[in-house]
Amino acid sequence: LGFKQNVQYAHLPLLLGEDRTKLSKRHGDNSVTRFKNEGYLPEAIVNFLALLGCRTSQDPIPQPTTPPDVPDVADAQRVCNDHNPLKNPYFGDLHVHTVYSLDANTQGTIISPDESYRFAKGASLGIQPYTEDGEPLRYAQLSRPLDFAAVTDHAELFGEVEICTNPEYLEYNAPECIFYREQPANAFLFFNLFAVGLPDLSQTPVSPFPGVNAVPLIGADGTIPRLPYCGLFGATCLEAAKTPWQDIRQAAEDFYDRSSDCAFTTFVGYEWTGAPVSNNLHRNVIFRSAVVPELPPAFQEFPEPELLWQELDRLCQPDEGCDYLTIPHNSNLSAGLMFRTVDKDGEDYGPEVAQARQDAEPLAEIYQHKGQSECLGTEGAGLADELCSFELLPYNNLTGDRFGGLNTGPPVEQDFLREALKEGLRLEGEIGVNPFQYGLIASTDTHLGTPGLAAEADYPGHGGAGAAATDELPPGLTDLIEYSPGGLAVVWAEQNTRDALFAALERREVYATSGNRPVVRSYGGWALPANLCQQADFAATGSAAGVPMGALLPAATGPDARPRFAVAAQADPAGGALQRIQIIKGWVDATGEKQEQVIDIAGDADNGASVDLATCQPRGTGAARLCGVWEDSGFDPTQRSFYYARVVENPSCRWSTRQCLAAGISCENPEEVPEEFADCCNADYPKTIQERAWTSPIWYSPPAG
Repeated sequence: LGFKQNVQYAHLPLLLGEDRTKLSKRHGDNSVTRFKNEGYLPEAIVNFLALLGCRTSQDPIPQPTTPPDVPDVADAQRVCNDHNPLKNPYFGDLHVHTVYSLDANTQGTIISPDESYRFAKGASLGIQPYTEDGEPLRYAQLSRPLDFAAVTDHAELFGEVEICTNPEYLEYNAPECIFYREQPANAFLFFNLFAVGLPDLSQTPVSPFPGVNAVPLIGADGTIPRLPYCGLFGATCLEAAKTPWQDIRQAAEDFYDRSSDCAFTTFVGYEWTGAPVSNNLHRNVIFRSAVVPELPPAFQEFPEPELLWQELDRLCQPDEGCDYLTIPHNSNLSAGLMFRTVDKDGEDYGPEVAQARQDAEPLAEIYQHKGQSECLGTEGAGLADELCSFELLPYNNLTGDRFGGLNTGPPVEQDFLREALKEGLRLEGEIGVNPFQYGLIASTDTHLGTPGLAAEADYPGHGGAGAAATDELPPGLTDLIEYSPGGLAVVWAEQNTRDALFAALERREVYATSGNRPVVRSYGGWALPANLCQQADFAATGSAAGVPMGALLPAATGPDARPRFAVAAQADPAGGALQRIQIIKGWVDATGEKQEQVIDIAGDADNGASVDLATCQPRGTGAARLCGVWEDSGFDPTQRSFYYARVVENPSCRWSTRQCLAAGISCENPEEVPEEFADCCNADYPKTIQERAWTSPIWYSPPAG
């Protein structure tokens, strides 16, 4: 074409393909090399590109919004074709990173939010690494599309990444940006350290005098200063951040199905990425509607969860159509910080702060790419729960095994949700409010822009904190041995709209899975029939006689009343057979000690199921459906308690076992195993897993007074 350098492809995101979605490097017939190979003359290509931006005054400007034959009906008034007053289960992913997240971007991810949503709906997607011609070396596709998803890119470096990757900015040639482009792996560490890894010293208690603790020691008003090229008060980067944020918002709008089919729902969201000294405090922020702040509040300006909630409360007014919730994740990597019971000034939680937390974040992510956060099982009754060993990471913060483990340590009990749920009961007894009254979801935390890619088979890795495939295919396992494909969030709602799903998230009528898709329903109540599992109208009777997962039990019907809990599970038709259903009870006894109990209520832990490790074929029997009703015979009406269900499949091969088997690795002679496959013989990690689901708890509190 006459250019001094070869042009591989052009990025013209305002052009639409035949399906009315934006063209991109992997979507649409847009490769210059392909046109050349098909015989097009260079002059024709130049002429075509020159005329792309031209139109006559009569030509309509195409708008990538809801088709004109679909009325723009408010969610609260819309009735979907599958509307069900008894609710349907919808499967989705609320933790997804694309090109706009620095850690994904520096690892070669170039997937846009548009492409991410297209993937969630079932389209094939080319993923990193890419050839010099921009062709992907790998493809991914969901076997079943999702019902909903949210792109949740890291807000803290929106502007910084935009400037360093867009030559239209003067600061594109700043030393930090040159470093970013030339050494992306080192830039990943550098930018994260100085953007989200610095300790917020102004909020770290340094004195017994409360006033002293509020003195800002980092930046103006205790904020974290942005990098020098961001300008005075970070204004240049904050302005640049509007570009990716607008693209994320627009993609959510473009892919939200507003028709009566209600086939796919998107949420506008982002991740607040606080991680002082790599101790994880991350939260995903999910908005109810398209009415969102002009810029998402980020860690640099709001370096404590309480400050985040305060700013979101200020910017997001329900009477203006804006509402939000936050979802903490990877508490397992927070080194004791995620569920601390002191406020930003080091003062013990009081009712006001506890209530603010309960209001802002009704959910927590119990499982994802970087391990489970359910239970550690190192003390008390948890020692007897062998299932706590599932996908358990061996360290306690985001540093992992970098730097020889100098900045990390072994995981700690208080970072796991079962312990937090018990601590919430204890705090409620002291201050009258439970700040840790969490419903449970899971997601992937993919950094490839591939929501819902949670299957153990054909797992390509998720990037981010895991293994990267920036320039070439990984020579061995596709991810670090301790990581996993992550999970899914399941929502019980009347229909698949933002309004209905968000209401279910708020009331915690949700459950988590480890990537499989069982259908699980649970109820608790004082009058649930003991034979509920034998009744054809399980949901109708359960709803009428009890409360669903995520709810609070009403007052007991009498001094001798005992709560009953019913759980029904249908196996994933594309997954393994069910082995058992368990109820996990937690409570605080009369002496103030926290207690827990794990009870099998259906199925059989000793059903003999296993896996042939030579072929990964399952052996033994299991159930397509399990159901159980359990009455708490040890119930004490004066003691606070919670109850959640865990639905466990028969054993199946872990992702790493599948890849080692495909590579023909044998551990009989470890010295002959190639270094890149050494973890195939790592005895610290199991060959099999048991996929599972966790329901949101049902709580009981004694009547006031």
